Amino acid sequence: MAEARKSGGGGARQPLTAQQLDNAALHYLGRFASSSANLRRILLRKVARTAGAVSDNAEGEARVDALIARYRASGLLDDRAYAAQTAASLARRGASRFMIAGKLKQKGVPPELAKEALEGLEPSGNGEVAAACALVRRRRLGPYRVASIRAQWRQKDLASLARAGFALDLARRVLDVPDVAALEALARGDEGS
Repeated sequence: MAEARKSGGGGARQPLTAQQLDNAALHYLGRFASSSANLRRILLRKVARTAGAVSDNAEGEARVDALIARYRASGLLDDRAYAAQTAASLARRGASRFMIAGKLKQKGVPPELAKEALEGLEPSGNGEVAAACALVRRRRLGPYRVASIRAQWRQKDLASLARAGFALDLARRVLDVPDVAALEALARGDEGS
């Protein structure tokens, strides 16, 4: 009886059927937004794990490509909308344009759609400042620190903003505000510089 229970994990896996692949894709898209290239990469990994031979792998790749084409035609996958949504979300969290472009590239968004998404972020030109202020707010840097230790942490705060992809002059400008109210005014574009 114990032998019957053990037999499930040792043998070769069966190639994915079209329905199983469709279910896996829908399950992933139900949990995460995705670009076409990212979903293709994820599904191809799944196919490679279950493919027994090269012909199985080639057939699986053809199924994945057909599935992606069908999802794009139906509007379930829209790289333009994904790029705009992801760029806006990352900007709200305090990501620099450099970091947003890198994340979109990592997810397989075509360069022209990434550029379009970045251009659509903040038409007033205050987007990078607002993103830097959001990062300072989220990580409690600069004006959020106690005044007596703020100077001791300045280099580390500058380094945090630099690692996030912000220019040094912008990082200094954001960290040099005297208090939280001034930071919020800077984020809104209300400051007088």
